[in-house]
Amino acid sequence: MHVDDRTRLQHMLDASRDALTFMRGKKVSDLARDKQLTLALFKCIEIIGEAASRISVATREGHPEVPWANIIGMRNRLVHVYFDVDAELVFETVRDELPPLTEKIERIVKE
Repeated sequence: MHVDDRTRLQHMLDASRDALTFMRGKKVSDLARDKQLTLALFKCIEIIGEAASRISVATREGHPEVPWANIIGMRNRLVHVYFDVDAELVFETVRDELPPLTEKIERIVKE
């Protein structure tokens, strides 16, 4: 694995864990009242996507179990179409998609 890939994977892992920590005990309705939570989740997803976009093609191809294109695409949407982002979708992504993604990235980092 390319040296920078390990660093980027760790960035993905750190941001995933942060997002899950921020979400602990929260409900989707909390987004309307807590702008800091919303912005924190958006930023974590952006970091995950940016790091994913900088993972080498070889590493991405070696780990097809990770939805690289979806991760990068969500980051791009948050950054470039920020004015039309569905905060509930981000919340659901963190709640439903980050736990299994975190496990996958942890396994890759341990290799």
